[in-house]
Amino acid sequence: MSVRGSPGLLTDQYELTMLSAALRDGTAERPCVFEAFGRRLPNGRRYGVVAGTGRLMELISRFKFDPDEIAYLVDQGIVDRATGDWLADYRFTGDIDGYAEGELFFPGSPILTVSGTFAECVVLETLILSVLNHDCAIAAAAARMVTAARGRPIIEMGSRRTHEEAAVASARAAYLAGFASTSNLAAGLRYGVPTAGTAAHAFTLLHDDETTAFASQVAALGTETTLLVDTYDIAQGIRNAVAVAGPTLRAIRIDSGDLSVLAAQSRQLLDELGAPDVKIIVSGDLDEYAIAALAAEPVDAYGAGTAVVVGSGAPTAGLVYKLVEVAGRPVVKRSENKATVGGRKTAVRRHKPTGTATEEVVCSQGAPEPQPNDRLLQRAYVVGGKVIDPPTLEDSREQLRQNLVSIPWEGLKLSAGDPAIPVTFVTA
Repeated sequence: MSVRGSPGLLTDQYELTMLSAALRDGTAERPCVFEAFGRRLPNGRRYGVVAGTGRLMELISRFKFDPDEIAYLVDQGIVDRATGDWLADYRFTGDIDGYAEGELFFPGSPILTVSGTFAECVVLETLILSVLNHDCAIAAAAARMVTAARGRPIIEMGSRRTHEEAAVASARAAYLAGFASTSNLAAGLRYGVPTAGTAAHAFTLLHDDETTAFASQVAALGTETTLLVDTYDIAQGIRNAVAVAGPTLRAIRIDSGDLSVLAAQSRQLLDELGAPDVKIIVSGDLDEYAIAALAAEPVDAYGAGTAVVVGSGAPTAGLVYKLVEVAGRPVVKRSENKATVGGRKTAVRRHKPTGTATEEVVCSQGAPEPQPNDRLLQRAYVVGGKVIDPPTLEDSREQLRQNLVSIPWEGLKLSAGDPAIPVTFVTA
């Protein structure tokens, strides 16, 4: 349900250029291994978060080229008829292994390994990078916000600040990262993400006065609703909210102004009005730094929008998809600042007996020498072209929670610094 129709044309032209040439010269069927990884983390980040793999497997299971798409490619001269005929029969028949959703990754981590013929692997490049670069970026930003919130719930509210399909994917990734809910109903339907939301200022402005608007909302939804109190004067808005809904009102929301000052003043006023149980939700261009700055204030929940759906300054995870092995032979790219490590990789994370992660070891052409408290990071996603049921979204959410507990506390800092744990490359 993630993308309507066939995802086949989620392919770049240069992939089909390589495919056409490989089919013509006979190299298309050579067995190959491709890996998706990041050369470095975005500036200021100490870890990455794997997200989007569940969405990706669903898309790969449907990845094909429809007759009208092939006709377009041939008519436009993008591919020749022989390549078009090959695309008509395309189904991925190889294997895919990778880090679980909710796993952390670092520079060089082989988060996805795709094995098969050159032809069937190369046409998946754009789809793989599009999904993972987006969802990993959103999840990493959201995880930092969750850390900053210190246990207070966050509602994802960014649908109006991004592409309509990216909004659904962002809501899923944010929930995986620990957000409590989303205002995006499509994410609720497709992925089971809990939904939440309040009225906007337009509803208050629709009515003759604020009290009438509040009374209408409470009449329709009961006192378990949240009233937006900053359309006019916040203090009077709070008084009107309590007058209409009483002390059993679930929450008020403040969406503008100096949130630190307003939260404290609002809590004092609510207590004075005999409504100590009414919660305070704040929103308005919040990122992880703004959330952290509110840690000492009487805020009960946050609403995050723009910052989370654009990766809070890092809109892409910076992942690449590179050929690392041909017919069992390691191959490497030697370009300056873009060199790769050849061969299929196996990755483990090492831990102290207490559970604290100390190192990630990535071994080319084999497995690292096992040590106590090692944890293998890769799992099978596709075997012989058949998708193996991935963990549930709830499983992935718990996986990330445990991973964030396992890294040294310095790795959770919002300030720039080295990756939370080092990555060591070895050859078997």
